[in-house]
Amino acid sequence: MSINKIKLVALNLFAKNGYEGTSLSAIAEGVGMKKASIYYHFKSKEDLFMTIFDDILNDEIARMKKLTQEIKNYKVEEKLYSMFQFYYEKNETNKVDTIFWKRAMLFSPVALSESIKMKFITYENVSNGILASIFEEGIENGIIKSNNIKNLLAAFYCLIDGVFVELHYYGRDAYKTRLDSIWNVFWTGIINID
Repeated sequence: MSINKIKLVALNLFAKNGYEGTSLSAIAEGVGMKKASIYYHFKSKEDLFMTIFDDILNDEIARMKKLTQEIKNYKVEEKLYSMFQFYYEKNETNKVDTIFWKRAMLFSPVALSESIKMKFITYENVSNGILASIFEEGIENGIIKSNNIKNLLAAFYCLIDGVFVELHYYGRDAYKTRLDSIWNVFWTGIINID
C-alpha cells in the first residue's frame, strides 16, 4: 500500500470524525491493511495527523505564493478579489482539506495544539504579508481608506470565515451569488470615496 493511500483515507476520516473519533484501526481498514502496517510509515496517529496537516499547509502556502506572482501586475481591487477567490475556491474544490483544516484549528487534539498553533502562525504570516502589501499599495495609491492594516486583515479574515460557513448552508448557485454580494459590500466599505 502506498503512503498516499494511507494519508488519503486518514484525511477523509479525520475530516469526517475528527482526531479523537478516528482510530488507526479504522484507517487501516479503509486502506485494506493491518493496523501494524501503518507503523511502517508513521510513528503514531499523531505523526500521521501532523503529516497531513503539514501537507495541506505547505500546499496552501505554495499555491498562495504562486497566485501572488500571477497577480502582481493586477489593480489593487483585482489583487484582493483574487485572494478572496483563492480562499472560496479552496473551500469549494477542496472541501475535505478545508474541513480537516478547520477541525484541526478549532478542535485541535490537546497533545498537538501547540504544534498546530505554531504551524498556523507560519501560514498566517505568509498570508498576512501578501494581504498587507496589497492593502498598503491601495492606501498609498489613495484607493483604500487610510486604516490600520491589522484592522483590514481582521475584516478580510472575517469575510473568509463567513464564506466558509456560507458554503455549508447554500447550494452552489446561491453560494456564488452571495459571494459576489458579500465582496461588493466589503470592497465598498474599504475604498476611498473622496
